Amino acid sequence: MSWWQGEAAPAVPAPRVGDETELLLAAQAGDAQAAHRLGRLHAQRGDRSAARHWWELAASGGNVDSAYNLGLWHEKHGSLEEAVSWYERAAGTGDAEAAVNLATLLLEQRGDLETARGWFECAARAGSRQAARRLALICEDAGELHAAREWHRRAAADGDTACAHDLGFLAYSAGDDEETVWWWEFATRGGHADSAYHLGLFLQAGRDPEGAETYFRLAAASEHPGAASQLGGIALSRGDLRTARGWYERAAGAGRIDDQRMAGFVCVELGDPPGAGHWFGRAAAGGDPEAAFNFGLLLIAEFGDLDGGRHWFREAALAGHHQAAVELGGLLTAAGETGEARRWLADPPPPSWDRMPEPELAARAELAAAATGRRGGVSLAVPALTEVLGTWDLVTRPLHDHADVIGWLVERSGLHASAIEHLASVRVTLLRPGGAPWPSPAEIDHVLATARDLRRRFGLS
Repeated sequence: MSWWQGEAAPAVPAPRVGDETELLLAAQAGDAQAAHRLGRLHAQRGDRSAARHWWELAASGGNVDSAYNLGLWHEKHGSLEEAVSWYERAAGTGDAEAAVNLATLLLEQRGDLETARGWFECAARAGSRQAARRLALICEDAGELHAAREWHRRAAADGDTACAHDLGFLAYSAGDDEETVWWWEFATRGGHADSAYHLGLFLQAGRDPEGAETYFRLAAASEHPGAASQLGGIALSRGDLRTARGWYERAAGAGRIDDQRMAGFVCVELGDPPGAGHWFGRAAAGGDPEAAFNFGLLLIAEFGDLDGGRHWFREAALAGHHQAAVELGGLLTAAGETGEARRWLADPPPPSWDRMPEPELAARAELAAAATGRRGGVSLAVPALTEVLGTWDLVTRPLHDHADVIGWLVERSGLHASAIEHLASVRVTLLRPGGAPWPSPAEIDHVLATARDLRRRFGLS
């Protein structure tokens, strides 16, 4: 909160209206603290010009709080150069808050990272948690991970749960499971919902479904939509459709298209066509081809709406949905529109991967996507990662001895050994981070093509 919103400087008593004459006399006699308090009195009245006058007088007499307030004043109403000058004067005396504001201006307005970093460090060493976090993020961006961890730890020890969450991800990416759990538990105790959610995913990846559910419930209590989705899946696996619907609808209400589609499926199972239509319709309008296809089926089967069904089949087919193209071709043929029907039936989009992955593989995929998407990075696509992991799991399932799985896959598939080895390497990184850098999106595209070729050659597409 800034001075013009009524913030009181802890070291200086708030002036009372009746003090004005006394303060004025003292300020005119050169009392810097009185001038500062007089400036605050005028600020409280909304007379910013007078406030500035008295703070300039106080700052010239060495009052740090006035210098800081003038920095705020010029940042909001004056010039950047004057704001920087006043903040520098206050920060130079060791005022941590002024140093943070100064560093923020230098970084965000001037792009002066080097000078800003120096002021953030001054503020952090003076005890500013905010500065420690900013420094940690700057160090992360610079690839200085050791320094980043140290500043994150300093801020986390002072109660910054976002830094504790970041420390958990740095540990996860480095393959340090014990430290990952420690920091995410620490942040969860501080009420950080994302940490509870990611700890749930981590436990799910480690085949601890009971522990995972506990943390998903903690995250869901803070309205975490991903946790609601996970709890919907858990309820669905137990056959508890009503509970599953409640969780999926909570997640769907937050705009998650996958959960809108899942809420639609659960409504179908519960015999609620209007509810299914609502959720399939929302997901379809959001661009989900599977939801569009199922919305089309629902419109035809439950409401006799052939035109609506055909519209959504076409939308799904245009988005690459194989079965929608086949169904659309059939409808068009029945309607005598054979020209368009032939086009869809002759060359429908290839079938997409529609197998549900094992929960631990889905959890690893989501953790990898979250880890790579931090700090503005390019997040790996969860569906692509689950398809890569799920394909390997599917094609190697018949093997009893995995000692030479790569040789077996090369022999059975006819693919080049280097392609299989690359797929295996990326898979290991996704399942056991820390041994190699995260794969790039281009690498994922490459191994995804290999995975699809493998399924085709094994007759599993």
